[in-house]
Amino acid sequence: MQPVDLVIRGAKVVSPDSIIDASVAIDGERIVAVGRDDAMPPARDAFDATGLYLLPGAIDSHVHFRDPGYPHKETWRTGSAAAACGGVTTVFDMPNTNPPTGTLDALELKLSAARSSYVDYGIHGLLGDDTIAHLEALVEAGVTSFKAFVGNTFGNLPAPTDGALLEGFEKLAPLGVRTVVHAENSSILSRRQKRMQDAGRIDALAHLAARPAVAEIEAIGRVLTLAEWTGARVHIAHHSAADSLFLIRDAKRRGVDVTVETCPQYLLLNTDDMSRLGGILRLNPPIREPRHNDPLWQALKDGTIDMIATDHAPHAVEEKTRSNIWECDCGFPGVETQMALMLTEVNRGRASLMEYVRWSAVAPAKAWGLYGTKGVIAPGAHADIALVDLDRKGVLSQHTLHSVSRISPWHGRLVHGYPVHTLVRGRFVMRDGALVEDALGWGRSVKTIQQMPTPRPLNTAHYTSAILTTPAGVRPTAEPLDAIDAPQSHETA
Repeated sequence: MQPVDLVIRGAKVVSPDSIIDASVAIDGERIVAVGRDDAMPPARDAFDATGLYLLPGAIDSHVHFRDPGYPHKETWRTGSAAAACGGVTTVFDMPNTNPPTGTLDALELKLSAARSSYVDYGIHGLLGDDTIAHLEALVEAGVTSFKAFVGNTFGNLPAPTDGALLEGFEKLAPLGVRTVVHAENSSILSRRQKRMQDAGRIDALAHLAARPAVAEIEAIGRVLTLAEWTGARVHIAHHSAADSLFLIRDAKRRGVDVTVETCPQYLLLNTDDMSRLGGILRLNPPIREPRHNDPLWQALKDGTIDMIATDHAPHAVEEKTRSNIWECDCGFPGVETQMALMLTEVNRGRASLMEYVRWSAVAPAKAWGLYGTKGVIAPGAHADIALVDLDRKGVLSQHTLHSVSRISPWHGRLVHGYPVHTLVRGRFVMRDGALVEDALGWGRSVKTIQQMPTPRPLNTAHYTSAILTTPAGVRPTAEPLDAIDAPQSHETA
């Protein structure tokens, strides 16, 4: 028998359903065997993982690597290094870069920048009024999915009109392509912010006041209505409010193809922390009152919310520490700290390690059409692996982050559980807690392995593409009245 490249021995292998003692054999980029150590093939190398848990690498559906356009905030090299050191093996990057990823030229710039990634990646293209004509071409050229900024955020991209959102869903539903939606009502946000600015409110909590939960409720309801009508697949980004969960539950019961993410900051932080940290915690949607934390945890556990993402959104220190909240950029780095934060909650008994694997790897793999190749420890799958030490304790520090951005609300937080080794397609990208520098550029686009389920478009007769052509024998309603033949009289004596 030919030897394989590597056998990992001694770990406990975690799936959503079980934790078993097993060895894992890897050849090239893929797992070839999982089972008893004496059943493993001969190997050129062995790795002793005694005392560690072997998880499928985390898949982060929501990162902003800022490249091209904002290298002082982040680059693909630094952002993907942070991912690798956080046990994250695949990321999906957002389109609000400069230029926005809404044209073929902009996509090529993004793909070129991503060639320096340590981890695998998907690219969310931009769905906006000006990009509708390019959606199919962007998919063909390498976009895995799209993002619609229904609520305003960094980059100040205009929110798509409802008409453009509907037409975009009409184009993407037959393709089976999922659209991420930043679901806040832009009109509510902008009006309330202007009113407070005019009144002189510049305090940290003014940001929350400008973005009440009703803005999320309204936008989610609108997006789900359009998705249900068209049969489009949608993904609600950074779900923050307890008050809008009923909409998701009802839509899922009706069969709407909607997936939902939340982030550690919405589970673990609230306005008590906002009062302490100020602009560091300014993000969109905002950090909310304490009453929202527990319902979001429960929604994760019952499947209303599908997955954990980070909304990794780095900025320079000076961009986060201004005294006027409206002048502080929104977001902070999170891709490197997510796993340690969540493992800490596992150790506290708030979730099981099996649940965490479902939220961090299995659910996102299924949402983006990657499951089987990614998101699972099984023969034939990519060897995307996070080896974690559940016993290791430490203190998170913004000074040791691999991101360009060295400011974090998690600075000084005690954690219990760390990723200590990360493999992407069979290659170590983080080992013994340190980045493997020569793995630079090892990451690949997941577009070539993406296999979404068969699409189910609905109401296609009413799609914009269907109504642009007048059926034969039917006069266009815009025809001048004097050009229409007078009706025949059908009066009888």
